[in-house]
Amino acid sequence: MKAIIQKVKYANVVIEGEVKGAIDQGYMILVGFKNEDNHEIIEKMCDKIIHLRINEDDQGKMNRSLLDTQGAILSISQFTLYAQAKKGRRPSFIEAAKPEISSPLYDDFNQTLRGKGIHVETGIFGADMKIRLLNDGPVTIILDSDELF
Repeated sequence: MKAIIQKVKYANVVIEGEVKGAIDQGYMILVGFKNEDNHEIIEKMCDKIIHLRINEDDQGKMNRSLLDTQGAILSISQFTLYAQAKKGRRPSFIEAAKPEISSPLYDDFNQTLRGKGIHVETGIFGADMKIRLLNDGPVTIILDSDELF
């Protein structure tokens, strides 16, 4: 599982001209899955995400978590996080989980975050989405379960 976390002042997802999900302060997360991913990995990644201290405290140091700031998450499925571009010029996505595997994993990811008290907005799995955001900092963190666990 891979997640790209962007700390944002606001973010929204537009599908066919209509806003489907929107948050104010929090994280916009692009999340991708591979076939070997499961609930245990999702649980660990969700804990890592909500406890990451990437929000400023009163002294301006990155010392507060999403839980501390009561921020929200805009979660966007993104199979292209598993793109392989080593050979040629056209990326390969063979490491990305097929939709029948990744869609339930994406739902589990969002439900796990909600179960931890986080407000989560989403796009629509597999849809053509347009993301608008104002990156705060900018702060962008990349998490890869293969490297973390």
